Amino acid sequence: MNRIGIDAGGSLVKIVFEEKGELHYRKYSITEKDSFIQWLNMTVPTAKLIVTGGKSYVVKEKTLHPVTIVNEFEAMAEGARYLLEQEFRLLHEAFILISIGTGTSIYHVTPSSFERVIGTGIGGGTFIGLGTLLAGTSNFTELVERAASGDRKKIDLLVRDIYGPNETPIIGDLTAANFGKAHLSRDATKDDYLASTIQLIAETIILLANQVAQIKDVKKLVFVGSTLSGNHMLRKVLDEFSQSLGREALFPTNGAFAGAIGAYLL
Repeated sequence: MNRIGIDAGGSLVKIVFEEKGELHYRKYSITEKDSFIQWLNMTVPTAKLIVTGGKSYVVKEKTLHPVTIVNEFEAMAEGARYLLEQEFRLLHEAFILISIGTGTSIYHVTPSSFERVIGTGIGGGTFIGLGTLLAGTSNFTELVERAASGDRKKIDLLVRDIYGPNETPIIGDLTAANFGKAHLSRDATKDDYLASTIQLIAETIILLANQVAQIKDVKKLVFVGSTLSGNHMLRKVLDEFSQSLGREALFPTNGAFAGAIGAYLL
């Protein structure tokens, strides 16, 4: 291993390296930076580090390795192209890239160019932050599991709640107001609140992504980022909304490492 790709984000450090012709992946919490640096020093003491992400300076300050810092947006686009080629055999198509990390960035990517079109502060950081306030824990895996067992319909005001029992002018299960019944649901649990939080995040992201897709006249939406890791509920909502809007949603298996892959390749 003489070359390591690293994406040092707001919450996680993602690492990509090649061994025996295959890419390998590691992940650390940003709070575990000392363990991460120790792994680098012990395992790959002479490797060149290609680093991207908002915490790139942390890596550069903490290690004696030669470090090259590359543009985060370029790395994300390059990594996404690689993942689509390897997993879906997509070589020459434009797509909308949605990177859901601590916040969310939305890109228009073509085979030869990329543009970060828009972003939002709604993302994984929102889920952990609100989850901590609502459920008293900041453990991402626990929050995801509890959200999956919750019922957001106890918390969200749906279209059918407004029109029922009369016929609704649009699909009755669509959200009229996120958290719109929170003050009325006496039997709601913390898990229900977490489910509603996932719904809020997914709806916000997909509506922004669809607007970009309309402007750029692109059908494929590619979702990457650590917030999707093990988060089947978020993925399900994004997939269902994409289909309802006439888009095709793709979720690369190693999408959490798109930025680190791109750094490795640049």
